[in-house]
Amino acid sequence: MPTLFRLLIILGILAGLGYAALLAIVTFLPPETRQITVEIPAERLQR
Repeated sequence: MPTLFRLLIILGILAGLGYAALLAIVTFLPPETRQITVEIPAERLQR
């Protein structure tokens, strides 16, 4: 049983580190805004 607990603890630590990395990315890197242009064919507008 100790190996199962060790495995669960290691997986929990890895999940925590992954969550912390994602939180750091969201907190410290601002989103990049840019203009988006989507062309719609005229056939689709006449329905």
